[in-house]
Amino acid sequence: MYAVIKTGGKQYRVVAGEKIKVEQIAADVGQEITLDQVLAVGSGGELQIGAPLVSGATVTATVVSQGKHDKVRIFKMRRRKHYQKRQGHRQLFTELEIGAINGGGKSKE
Repeated sequence: MYAVIKTGGKQYRVVAGEKIKVEQIAADVGQEITLDQVLAVGSGGELQIGAPLVSGATVTATVVSQGKHDKVRIFKMRRRKHYQKRQGHRQLFTELEIGAINGGGKSKE
């Protein structure tokens, strides 16, 4: 069974037991959280799509760690204009281990 969830403005296809890195969520390490923005739930050839969310469907996950991604380096330059700008950014993330996927009843219409 798999689900498509929405968190942090992005969508993820998740399966029970896998680990994913999502935008930072305010939760402690080891805490269990419930993701209720489930866009689709699938099992084998069956797919249940919400409009926009599947009613009653939830995904439970455990917070494994909090951290920062590798640094992304931004370098801007205009040739022959004596302009160079260096900038860096490290995005915060939360690593989740997906537990159970609870499929809902009918989708919202």
